Amino acid sequence: MDHFDLIVIGSGPAGRRAAIQAAKFGRDVLVIERGRRVGGVSVHTGTIPSKTLRETALNLTGWRERGFYGRAYRVKKDISAGDLRARLHITLDHEVEVLEHQFARNRVRTLRGEAKFVDAKTIEVLGDAGEVLQYSADRFIIAVGTKPFRPDYVPFDGEYILDSDEILELTELPRTIAVIGAGVIGVEYATIFSALDVKVTLVEPRDTMLDFLDHELVQDFIHELRDRGIALRFGSKVDKITKHGPANCEIELADGRLVRTNVVLFAAGRMGATGSLNLDACGLEVDHRGRLKVDAQTFQTNVKHIFAAGDVIGFPSLASTSMEQGRIAACHALGEQAYDPPEYFPYGIYAVPEISTVGMTEEEVKQRGIPYECGIARFRETSRGHIMGLDSGMLKMIFSLKTRRLLGCHIVGEGATELVHIGQAVLNLRGTLEYFVENTFNYPTLAEAYKIAALDAWNRMPPMEK
Repeated sequence: MDHFDLIVIGSGPAGRRAAIQAAKFGRDVLVIERGRRVGGVSVHTGTIPSKTLRETALNLTGWRERGFYGRAYRVKKDISAGDLRARLHITLDHEVEVLEHQFARNRVRTLRGEAKFVDAKTIEVLGDAGEVLQYSADRFIIAVGTKPFRPDYVPFDGEYILDSDEILELTELPRTIAVIGAGVIGVEYATIFSALDVKVTLVEPRDTMLDFLDHELVQDFIHELRDRGIALRFGSKVDKITKHGPANCEIELADGRLVRTNVVLFAAGRMGATGSLNLDACGLEVDHRGRLKVDAQTFQTNVKHIFAAGDVIGFPSLASTSMEQGRIAACHALGEQAYDPPEYFPYGIYAVPEISTVGMTEEEVKQRGIPYECGIARFRETSRGHIMGLDSGMLKMIFSLKTRRLLGCHIVGEGATELVHIGQAVLNLRGTLEYFVENTFNYPTLAEAYKIAALDAWNRMPPMEK
């Protein structure tokens, strides 16, 4: 039985960063991945595929040019599911190649198979050919990610009633699609299909969506969705889903309304992929969604030599934060110096349009009783916005009246996930309103919206005390 300093279960963002960090410390590392290729959910069914699908849809439809040439403008007249998959496979092959090279370069051993604990220091791996191997380690990091939540009342068929993994295997684009769940995944896919000119109905049992975002930002986003013709069914619980035949599905809502659609995408939540790990054997327990509880600073579980990182520990469930969690977990697991997770990190939602946010929302500022002022810029107020043909998009910043420090930055619109990093840097460096007012931004750029928003706030704020 081979013994390692560290065994990492899962090769997604958290697992890969944990393994490579441990290898850089000169430790013997084994990564176990049950998928066909390394990369985990992020590479094969999650982050990379969905963002590739989004970019392909925007390029082939000419979405970004419609502000100038009208809604009827197309780069490619008839877009097929095959067109979307072609770019997807190229991107995924490249991602896997890069990851395999990183593992090889850092001498990280990888093994394909399904892992489960035999005891607290030993795992058993079931290989493709049915062979069973055992490995032991001083430390473990669990980074198995999540899988779609599939409730019993949804008659999934893998063809017309799909989860968020299966949607990538569509053989043809439907005329209509109903997306159940207005969380991050549901909103991303709903807006991507809308950009492809598929008629979309978005169903959400709650009365609101994306509650963790600044409410003003969400309202602006909802206005954009309605303007594009996306039908929003908020406060509508799903009672029953029925398939009457090929491309003929019906959703019965609790309020008596019916939604008839070609395809149903159920995207209401995900569960930790921990069911096959036999965690009882090592003394770990999971919550009702299969997630592990860890220390927020070290990512250590209640079993001192076992750590967990990534989506399997819950919010924020981002590839970006998972990478840092994996790296920090590896440092603590191996007794090396580690830094604390950042207080503020950017949250990106790759819908159409993009949403990105960092820091406190206006609602959080109010709850803390902090005197504040807001500044808002519309992308159409910038010259770059005119050049790009943008008629939507906004940037909102929140400043403390007492210290003038930036408290939060919230963006919806083209390039939001890139633009937010300026706000992130100023926020984490405790910068103030004056940074944006006094500094020069490239012209014309969308980043100029920072200066416009800052001046908007400055106009209503008392002068800085000398």
